[in-house]
Amino acid sequence: MAPKGCVGLRSPLAWAWPGKMLAMGALAGFWVLSLLTYGYLSWGQGLEEEEDGAVRAQAGERLEPSTMATTQPHLIFILADDQGFRDVGYHGSEIKTPTLDKLAAEGVKLENYYVQPICTPSRSQFITGKYQIHTGLQHSIIRPTQPNCLPLDNASLPQKLKEVGYSTHMVGKWHLGFYRKECMPTKRGFDTFFGSLLGSGDYYTHYKCDSPGMCGYDLYENDNAAWDYDHGIYSTQMYTQRVQQILASHNPRKPLFLYIAYQAVHSPLQAPGRYFKHYRSIININRRRYAAMLACLDEAINNVTLALKTYGFYNNSIMIYSSDNGGQPTAGGSNWPLRGSKGTYWEGGIRAVGFVHSPLLKNKGTVCRELVHITDWYPTLITLAEGQIEEDVQLDGYDIWETISEGLRSPRVDILHNIDPIYTRAKNGSWAAGFGIWNTAIQSAIRVQHWKLLTGNPGYSDWVPPQAFSNLGPNRWHNERITLSTGKSVWLFNITADPYERVDLSHRYPGIVKQLLRRLSKFNKTAVPVRYPPRDPRSNPRLNGGVWGPWYKEEKNKKPRKSKAEKKLKKSKIKKKKQQKMDSFPSCHSGTPHG
Repeated sequence: MAPKGCVGLRSPLAWAWPGKMLAMGALAGFWVLSLLTYGYLSWGQGLEEEEDGAVRAQAGERLEPSTMATTQPHLIFILADDQGFRDVGYHGSEIKTPTLDKLAAEGVKLENYYVQPICTPSRSQFITGKYQIHTGLQHSIIRPTQPNCLPLDNASLPQKLKEVGYSTHMVGKWHLGFYRKECMPTKRGFDTFFGSLLGSGDYYTHYKCDSPGMCGYDLYENDNAAWDYDHGIYSTQMYTQRVQQILASHNPRKPLFLYIAYQAVHSPLQAPGRYFKHYRSIININRRRYAAMLACLDEAINNVTLALKTYGFYNNSIMIYSSDNGGQPTAGGSNWPLRGSKGTYWEGGIRAVGFVHSPLLKNKGTVCRELVHITDWYPTLITLAEGQIEEDVQLDGYDIWETISEGLRSPRVDILHNIDPIYTRAKNGSWAAGFGIWNTAIQSAIRVQHWKLLTGNPGYSDWVPPQAFSNLGPNRWHNERITLSTGKSVWLFNITADPYERVDLSHRYPGIVKQLLRRLSKFNKTAVPVRYPPRDPRSNPRLNGGVWGPWYKEEKNKKPRKSKAEKKLKKSKIKKKKQQKMDSFPSCHSGTPHG
């Protein structure tokens, strides 16, 4: 039974499943017909009459096609955007997420799971299995106007999966650069791509302004602007429609990799009106909008799950759910009781909601408290897919499937959260403060077993409890504010004992601080140069038909400029060549003939 607070859980998939149809086994044809008549457009229409069908469908009373011929599992990775640590029902949120709660409860909850504090880095680490310091993306995000993208010399996850026979599809937000055609998702291993290239945009119009006069359309079908899909459909619903269509048309006998990177719940805070119904009591308007967006996202994931079951994928599937970074309190998110927010290296910025749901799990209904990082999905999924990782490839991720499925110890003992040499230096940081081992003015963060060390300026460090959300935003009177202008540039915490980072132990354990600083220094020696180029005016959508898209072109036939010495040598060679030509015609030569 769909909870009263979540009308949308009566899925459009369910209305095609009355009891008689199930008994007759005529599910497939009727469901395809409902899907092709626009899936989500049926939401909210006649749902009450079909509640019994929805309940029975969700309870598993269906005839799932017995077509599992592949030994390789179907891999479904769902990435939410800016979902806060608290913003899921099973972490105590006032926002109802019945689908996420159920999938997590029946699977394995990851309660010591880490990502990066902002969008691009998390996505790059998922796709490559490498830390930012090894891809050059240590600083900030990839901006729409920058000639920058995920380095082309890194073999991507979909490329590795294609090598072992997978069909690879991406739906949603890319945000890994697009200035050259070679950077596009379809050139990085995806058979198909439907979604946006930028980090954010309007959920209905799919337009984005990066700055005044720099505005354009951002919805793509493979390598071209998807103007035909500009129907004002809310992106969460539109992306789910596309996922349903992919599953409807794919043969479940062949392995499938489906990367669903929802735009929700990133700002701008927009949601269809009916999702606000149960959150009118939330005073803060941003929190109320955020709640509506998350309710819609939860419903969408319910529909994805139902489609997996309907089309015969579910029994041989592994579904992974993750947020890409912590929530932003000023934009409705909540990380309570963790410290900090999106964009910071406090736990509130990097500790994420995550779980694995799969019939293939050996230990279902469990909680994994072992250390897991977003880079771990790369080797884990490739191994599950029966693929190979070359011995000379240096990955930062680990295969953690046995840790998740069987409850074994994690092979991971540390995480380099990041080293950002460009970020604003801490005024009070110095080599002296880092015992001559490390310049503590540099923003960095590292976790080794129970210990976490931060240096430099870690970012916004408040604890923002739920009651702090007034109509004007997080109420400063309720926040526990910490000023960073007290001369500190090093912090040490025992995260296992103190996950909320309330007790700084850096003065009590200088030996531990030194050990972690040495580990930082060792990591830093393997870092590649930061890739953060200046904006390129050629990126303006006005120069590209009003669309954000690849703009950079190699200038053909442009030869490199030569030095004066090279020019002089060239003139000498030309003169010599002319002389040789003349010598080959004696009748025209005034000198002595050659003998």
